[in-house]
Amino acid sequence: KLAKWTTLPMFRTKTFTVRRRFSDFLGLYEKLSEKHGPNGFIVPPPPEKSILGMTKVKVGKEDSSSTDFVERRRGALERYLQRVVNHPSLIQDPDVREFLEREELPRAVNTQALSGAGFLKMINKATDAVSKMTIKMNESDVWFEEKLQEVEAADQLFRKLHTLVESLVVHRKELSLNTASFAKSAAMLGSAEDNTALSRALSQLAEVEDKMEQLHQEQAANDTFSFAELIADFIRLLGAVRGSFDHRMKAWQRWQDAQSMLQKKRETEAKLLWANKPDKLQLAKEEIVEWEAKVTQYERDFERVSATVRKEVIRFEKERTKNFKRQIIKYMESLLQSQQQVKCFYSSLGMKKTM
Repeated sequence: KLAKWTTLPMFRTKTFTVRRRFSDFLGLYEKLSEKHGPNGFIVPPPPEKSILGMTKVKVGKEDSSSTDFVERRRGALERYLQRVVNHPSLIQDPDVREFLEREELPRAVNTQALSGAGFLKMINKATDAVSKMTIKMNESDVWFEEKLQEVEAADQLFRKLHTLVESLVVHRKELSLNTASFAKSAAMLGSAEDNTALSRALSQLAEVEDKMEQLHQEQAANDTFSFAELIADFIRLLGAVRGSFDHRMKAWQRWQDAQSMLQKKRETEAKLLWANKPDKLQLAKEEIVEWEAKVTQYERDFERVSATVRKEVIRFEKERTKNFKRQIIKYMESLLQSQQQVKCFYSSLGMKKTM
């Protein structure tokens, strides 16, 4: 369910509420990628599709994992859509406006390749296609070469960080379970203890550990939603950035192919002149004019895509720095708050001791 409020004049109403399937989000991404990707725009990728998570939700299995999945999916879709509507060019796209305003959308088809590992496979396939191009690109602008290296290095670092944070979440959840077991054991031992003072102390310890167990659960959830999910988003975004560089490379390749074809047409003209075949010479001249126009057009296309990629990467870096800084501060504040709660828990234990 999407509820939106806006003051943008392009929308028919200021407030609107619509219902969308996950496949609708994938369909929107596919449309935007086809239209804007080849022009060098960084199209934000959708969140990954989880078959296991969706199956649990559909069969009505309610447990902590399915609850976590629903919350993670909701947050990921919200962030994805926010990135789309915050993009100055994508927000103008009629498909985006239709997605936000139209009551019912046609069911999206052929979106399997855009989900989960399929998205990464698609990005890698495009990258491989670029690497197999027949002509090696001589980069005339060192800025693009340096930025691509920075993106690839950042991708590796974010992947390592994501693995470590995921491991941290697992350990926090294990700590939460072990703390719950310890609290239960302390409570049972306190109930069985004949000594009143010792029984009271064990009961107080059990209360504190119960609170600690809940705190560990909350911190594990915070590690996931405030940090791990953010990193996963950036990894997918970096894939989209690489995709914009690949489209620039393809535009360059098309320009070079046109130049090669023009050279062949000129060689054909020279052979016809040498062979004195005036009947075919006129057609050869017309083809040369045609390919000269294509070379000029493809060169302009390459320059236009290059300018767009540069603008998009600069915008991406600014947004990434701002968003990542904001989330890191928020995450650190939550860690500090957790430590303050721990201090309060054990301070109250000390107060009870003096009573």
